[in-house]
Amino acid sequence: MDLQDLMNREDGGQPGKKESPLKSLEKDLALYSDSIKEISTEIMVEGLSAYPIFIAHQHIVNIGELILDKDELNTEWSIQASTLEEFVEKGVIQKERKERFIKHYKRPENFMCLFVVVPEGANFVFYPYKA
Repeated sequence: MDLQDLMNREDGGQPGKKESPLKSLEKDLALYSDSIKEISTEIMVEGLSAYPIFIAHQHIVNIGELILDKDELNTEWSIQASTLEEFVEKGVIQKERKERFIKHYKRPENFMCLFVVVPEGANFVFYPYKA
């Protein structure tokens, strides 16, 4: 799934409906892209994981490590860094679905893997790094 799919799902593209908060995420990701890519590379080079995952949220989540704080950066979304291994350990991804996740994981050199948390739920999104 990509961010555009989620944005369309959130607001339905209907006039008069509240704009999706994911539009603001897309704006913040333009600012965060280089930092996220650098941290993703560090996670892989240091051997922590071949599958970095970044949690995008506007509230508090109990997974990963805070790397970009919306309050400090005067943005709307905070980002936490995590790994596939932590997601499995914490039960966010079931052990029996780990291989399926790996199969669908996009090249981390080109895409950030985001776990986007909104009040309605959460979903994985692969978002391209800015050129």
